[in-house]
Amino acid sequence: MKNYQTGQLRNIAVVAHGGAGKTSLAEAMLYNTGAINRLGRVEDGTTTADYHQEEINRKITIHTSIVPCEWKGCKLNLLDTPGYSDFIGEVRGALRVVENALFVVSAVDGVEVQTEIIWELTESNLPRAVYINKMDRENASFYKVLDSLKEHFGANFIVMSLPIGAEASFAGVVDVLAQKAYSYGADGKAEEIPVPADLAGAVQEHREKLIEAAAEGDDELLMKYLEGEELTAEEVHTGLRKSIQSAKFVPVLCGSATRNIAVTLLMDVLADYFPAPAAADGPLSALVFKTLADPYVGKMSFLRVFSGRLKSDSTVYNSNKEKAEKIGQIFYLRGKNQIAAETVPAGDIAIVVKLQETLTGDTLCEKDKPVVLEGISFPEPAFSVAIQPKSKGDEDKLSGAVARIMEEDQAIRVYKNLETKDNIMTGMGEMHLDITLEKLKRRYGVDVVMDNPRVPYRETIRAEVKVEGKHKKQTGGHGQYGHVWLRLEPLPEGPFEFTEEIFGGSVPKQYVPAVEKGVREALNEGVLAGYPVTGVKVVLYDGSYHPVDSSELAFKLATILAFKKGAQQAKPVLLEPVMNVEVIVPESYMGDIIGDFNTKRGRILGMEPEGKTTRVKAMVPLAEMYRYAIDLKSMTQGRGSFRMEFASYEEVPARLSEEIIKKAKAENAEK
Repeated sequence: MKNYQTGQLRNIAVVAHGGAGKTSLAEAMLYNTGAINRLGRVEDGTTTADYHQEEINRKITIHTSIVPCEWKGCKLNLLDTPGYSDFIGEVRGALRVVENALFVVSAVDGVEVQTEIIWELTESNLPRAVYINKMDRENASFYKVLDSLKEHFGANFIVMSLPIGAEASFAGVVDVLAQKAYSYGADGKAEEIPVPADLAGAVQEHREKLIEAAAEGDDELLMKYLEGEELTAEEVHTGLRKSIQSAKFVPVLCGSATRNIAVTLLMDVLADYFPAPAAADGPLSALVFKTLADPYVGKMSFLRVFSGRLKSDSTVYNSNKEKAEKIGQIFYLRGKNQIAAETVPAGDIAIVVKLQETLTGDTLCEKDKPVVLEGISFPEPAFSVAIQPKSKGDEDKLSGAVARIMEEDQAIRVYKNLETKDNIMTGMGEMHLDITLEKLKRRYGVDVVMDNPRVPYRETIRAEVKVEGKHKKQTGGHGQYGHVWLRLEPLPEGPFEFTEEIFGGSVPKQYVPAVEKGVREALNEGVLAGYPVTGVKVVLYDGSYHPVDSSELAFKLATILAFKKGAQQAKPVLLEPVMNVEVIVPESYMGDIIGDFNTKRGRILGMEPEGKTTRVKAMVPLAEMYRYAIDLKSMTQGRGSFRMEFASYEEVPARLSEEIIKKAKAENAEK
């Protein structure tokens, strides 16, 4: 691959709903530029972009892949991104480092959920194009999809190619601006043909709209156009380029990626009309937008140079970590194929390996001219499972493997719940976590099982009781003697309180701390199901001692006996964590959300409209929320999002409490 200057680069995120044909389109572009000599197929696991084992197995894109190709003197850096919501973090990373977004939309399925979600992510003046793919499939309809695009997004769509036929009779396209028609053979080769008579009117209509769009791109051209003068071909080209680059208009093209129909026409548009990165000759600044743990190469950092030049065998400065990093080998990737590079100019995308401190979102720069680039906004993971290795001996192995997985995937979190002792893994959804566990097994040899996390229940009391505890033991020589009277009271406003009301020295002062220690120890395991006890005030109000046999241990043991006896008498109940939940959904799904919360023992607190969406606030028991990420995706076709945080502990209804206690006792008996 030759060296390209900044002005010759086009950084393009190829985005879509899963199954629309992004990866096949990127494959066709590579084939057309001679980068590959045969077209791979997603179904066969032979495409350049989807080369990871988990992608080959599932036949979907999971990782953003870089597939650069050279066309018309430009280097098109295509970033093939995932189309499933579980991997939206990869899309966000790619969008942070490109100037352009290419939306691939199925001519059969039209605008789908991920199309909508990603469109919203690109609404900050990012130039976009739409390629309506699969025109050769049954039920394909160019005009239906075009109407759907306008209905959903209201953008200024301009048609740059029209289909000749559809479904089985799809034969080619008309280049609207050039007013030329092309038919395509089985080998994907184009042959110019006359514009079909039945398309002449539509071609003229859409060409006029293209010229209008070109005029709107430049004030001088607009004046000329409004005065009735005809724009030259060069003026139309210049004006269109300005209109597209300023995101005033969105070009729409069509074809079939798998049959390589009209893909070169799309490539012409990307090279001719889409912006290059802004020239930046200052000191070095580069952003790492993806990290990959390759079992053979080591840690790979995908980065975009925003200014200056990145050179091999140099030292740079990580301004986020305030650490120096040694840059060894630099290379470009095309799928998994490496192309060595000595320097990377501003605007280009490359890979460096084995950086020690650098993670996704970090900036690399010059130490004496530090800068911190804006990072990447990753979504909060919302689906949690408990994980443990199948083999007990793999605990340490799991810990190291998980650390490497989290370096690679910013949407995976793993932590130990100190209360339930569960290792909790949180991700974007079921598929995301399934694939992560597959990686753990394949890359690091750790076989992991997952389950629903345990709910951190609590126990408390509802009545006041007075109770005696006595520990008395004679074993020859010194005996053991401790004797306490405790009063247990419900404490609604706090977790625990201990006081003493001793008069006359019935329990000497030096043993009072031992009594409190005994209470705190007893709080760790309640009488109903062994859960920690909260919301209890304990008062030491009487007792007795022996001048020789009393000790701190004896008073502690007497206290534990008294507390357990008292807790059983004080109407113990089970408590569960209740969460504050906020769900943001399109208004049309509100009824489903509220109905679902009612089945989950939730209480609706309020609803707030926010543009096209509504924020629903509720309080819901945590036990009902562990699979909510899946439920919400199902109810809203992936259009909803939610977050939750702990609110309070509340009493578990009696019918559920019995089941929980019974299950906990059975688990404790097994231990």
